[in-house]
Amino acid sequence: MRKIDVFDTTLRDGEQSAGVNLNFEEKMEIAKQLERLGVDIIEAGFPAASPGDLKSVKAISNVIKGSSVLGLSRSVQSDIDAAWEALKEGTEPRIHVFIATSPIHMTHKLRMSPDQVVERAVESVRYAAKRFPKVQWSAEDACRSDLDFLVRIIEKVIDAGASVINIPDTVGYITPHEIGHIFRYLRQNVPNIDKAKLSAHCHDDLGLAVANSLAAIEAGAEQVECTINGIGERAGNASLEEIAVGLHIRKDVFGADTGIVLKEIKRTSSLVSKLTGMAVPNNKAVVGNNAFAHESGIHQDGVLKEKSTYEIITPELVGVSSNRMVLGKHSGRHAFKEKIKELGYTASEDQLNKVFKAFKELADKKKEITEDDIFALMTEEKIGSAIQYYAVDSLQVNYGTNNIPTATITMKKPDGLIVQEAATGSGSVEAIYNTLERIIDAPVKLLNYRIQSINGGRDALAEVYVNIRFENTESSGRGTAHDVLEASAKAYVNAVNRILNRLQKENKYKQEAHL
Repeated sequence: MRKIDVFDTTLRDGEQSAGVNLNFEEKMEIAKQLERLGVDIIEAGFPAASPGDLKSVKAISNVIKGSSVLGLSRSVQSDIDAAWEALKEGTEPRIHVFIATSPIHMTHKLRMSPDQVVERAVESVRYAAKRFPKVQWSAEDACRSDLDFLVRIIEKVIDAGASVINIPDTVGYITPHEIGHIFRYLRQNVPNIDKAKLSAHCHDDLGLAVANSLAAIEAGAEQVECTINGIGERAGNASLEEIAVGLHIRKDVFGADTGIVLKEIKRTSSLVSKLTGMAVPNNKAVVGNNAFAHESGIHQDGVLKEKSTYEIITPELVGVSSNRMVLGKHSGRHAFKEKIKELGYTASEDQLNKVFKAFKELADKKKEITEDDIFALMTEEKIGSAIQYYAVDSLQVNYGTNNIPTATITMKKPDGLIVQEAATGSGSVEAIYNTLERIIDAPVKLLNYRIQSINGGRDALAEVYVNIRFENTESSGRGTAHDVLEASAKAYVNAVNRILNRLQKENKYKQEAHL
């Protein structure tokens, strides 16, 4: 049974999804969960992209010990230096150096000849190998590259010190048959291929990312690059959960498996979904809400008699269970703390106290408390751990079918003053947002608004996601509350606070650089 290394790029390629903007605390929370999931390599970011990215990659590499943390780098010495600065204190520092190899990229983007590309690739790998014990090299747009040119450049970068060679389907163009041919051709024609592992990185533009990744494994790939829930540029990346479960269920076909802790899959999927604001479709394989639902009478009858008639994956395999909890309004702090640990969260005493208080308040309003409810409360506390420039103190909305909706809000401003404002709108949410904009006293454009319930039932918690543009910066925001309108206000204020935190950090970085 071959062991396939899992390279997760949720924090780098995944964060490049349109509308996704993770702050430092959220990245760290995801990294810790990826470690619990058993991911071999975590691509934590692109250190040279910004001082903030370098700082977050450095912090993650210092904390994560069970997975190797890696940073992306162009074939530029300054990028490699930034990656080393971020990763040098990690357990097993790695670097991911890339350069484009397809004729269309070399001609129109790089404006370099094939010989110049080979020379640049070799120089960058050789430079990186002087510091990093593990160097991964990627041929960007490899699947539209000339195979003989790939053979030539791969042989030279392996000689220069690359120990992992990544073959990306950068634009999601390839088919399973074609990518299998590429991997077999490279294994047969690169003379020193035994000195490096082959890796596959597939995008989902044609809906073939998982199929292509599995075909690459079948053809000899020893590493697969993917993201949680398949998020990423454009249509996204290959889905980690689908690949891991696919290899596990069909060992008879692939003769390969991963070290992924499968029971952590659902929890990881839920965490990434909440923090990125990207909902998992109900019909999503492995982790969608309908993945183990049976509507058809024939299917229901079969499953009741023998689950394997219509279920090839058991819910328990990926960590799906009934959401019933023993906890309620009479539960004590110790039991609550144990449940937080069971859910995979690490919380400071201050955070625990805040969430426990919110839990007690919720228990007075809601008859049944679920794991998803606790998960949502804990997530909200984690994302609210940065500076709270604005904080809603009270909210009142007047609405009637024959009246104009009016919102009155009392809020603390950054200077500490408590102010109260009121405004109207065509609906209750618009009235709230008009009032908040009046308090903030600056234009805020709402780009997207989405609401969903944590669970079914009339007493379900409401979860609101927004995208806004404020101070020429876009950001997402999230809010959770028993009341839909309160959750809407929280999401809006959270987005504004996130932007202000980011702007403050950028000013600080500029000052440090100036000094």
